[in-house]
Amino acid sequence: MAAQRSGTNGAASDDYDDVEGFAVAVVREEGKWRCSPLSNAALGDLVAAETELKALRSSGAVFGLLDVDDEFFVVVRPAPSGTRLLVSDATAAIEYDIAADVLEALNLEVPDIDPDEVDDVEPWEEGDLGVLADLGLPEPVLSVILAETDLYPDEQLGMIAQRLGFADEFAAVLDKLPH
Repeated sequence: MAAQRSGTNGAASDDYDDVEGFAVAVVREEGKWRCSPLSNAALGDLVAAETELKALRSSGAVFGLLDVDDEFFVVVRPAPSGTRLLVSDATAAIEYDIAADVLEALNLEVPDIDPDEVDDVEPWEEGDLGVLADLGLPEPVLSVILAETDLYPDEQLGMIAQRLGFADEFAAVLDKLPH
């Protein structure tokens, strides 16, 4: 897999074609929600995701919802004071560069778990649980969504979209993406 952790240097491959999932930009401007797809590169490279989101240049809220390989999700919210981040499963940093990049940006170490045992470890989130609180998704509600580990990341992201009021816009973008 192209976006898996690569040996001792942790450098990401430039080829993210093997990473499945989706990356969606969400914008709230003048009381209306707008969703649009991000490139596939945003699924494997945090800098690519941030760059694409910053390029939207909206006066309203802008954030990205990334479902990486149906294994975990990332919320990326660029801000002048620094990007706010949340990864739904910190153990994903063992196998995925973008999850490791999120932990690095949060000044956290990649969990010291044997890659062969990662499936036996209960996932935990890392990052800013209040990343979407000002938009109507309080930390306790996001915590409940994250605790639903029986759900796939796309289902959890759908719950976030529903709670914030852009489920239809989100679904319309997902319907247009190649499967």
